[in-house]
Order: sequence, then C-alpha cells, then structure tokens
Amino acid sequence: MNTRVFTSPLFLGFDHLEQMIERAAKTSSDGYPPYNIEQLSPISLRITLAVAGFTMDDLQITLEDNQLVIRGRQADDGNGRVFLHRGIAARQFHRSFVIAEGIEVKGAWLDNGLLHVDLVRPVPQPVVKTIPITKGQSKPPVCSPRTVDGHSSDE
Repeated sequence: MNTRVFTSPLFLGFDHLEQMIERAAKTSSDGYPPYNIEQLSPISLRITLAVAGFTMDDLQITLEDNQLVIRGRQADDGNGRVFLHRGIAARQFHRSFVIAEGIEVKGAWLDNGLLHVDLVRPVPQPVVKTIPITKGQSKPPVCSPRTVDGHSSDE
C-alpha cells in the first residue's frame, strides 16, 4: 500500500513536506503539558505551555530541522522530605511542534507557570523570474551536472 501523500507528478520537490507530515504524526500523543497555540496577528503566533513547578533551568527549547522541541526536566527535590501524598511529581516532558519553512522563533519567556514561545512568519515577497529559452539541443551551462573534479559529465 502506498502511503505517500504527494504521488502526483505535478508535485515536484515536496519530499520535505511529506517528511514533516510523517514527523508530526509520530509526535507523542501524551497530553502533558497542556498547551495553547494563539494567532496574535496575520504573521505571528504564540505557543503557551502550562509548566507549573518548572524553573527556567528545568526547561530547554531547541529548533531541530524545522521542529521546535520543548523539553522539561525537574530535579527530584524530595531530599529528607516526607510526603503523606505526592500528587505533584517531578515529571519530565518532551513536546514537539513541526514548523513551516521561514517561521522564526522570536523569543520565549516564563511567567506564572506558563512558558510562552513567540513565532513570526515573515511576509514572503513575490518573486518573478524569467527563465531564458535556448534554441536546439544545447543545454545551458548552468544546468549541466558537474562531477567531483569540476568537469561536466557529458564532456
């Protein structure tokens, strides 16, 4: 069975998008920590995670190949403490968000148990490029493949 999404020959160069969809499908279905994604304007977003009990030193945010990864790891501070009930556990988490090409992480801050991460999608400028058409069978020099020694493969 073919599970590829972009099987049409009209979709050229969308392999990376298909990989991002697969990566998003593999992300953890664990609901911890809860989060919101808010659109602040047509070009900006904010991800807010409820991370009560975590300090800034317990949290890490990385951008790994179009994947925003937020990790939290609390140190177990139960040294010498006797708990009659422990409902607030030192729990670690790993939350991933696949983000589109061009989206930039503008900053993050921790406030009252909420971790906020601001993202911005710059407005793309329209690009129009005229492609020259050559006559006959000759190939333009830009298109000829090069080997390791720098010579054309059809020389």
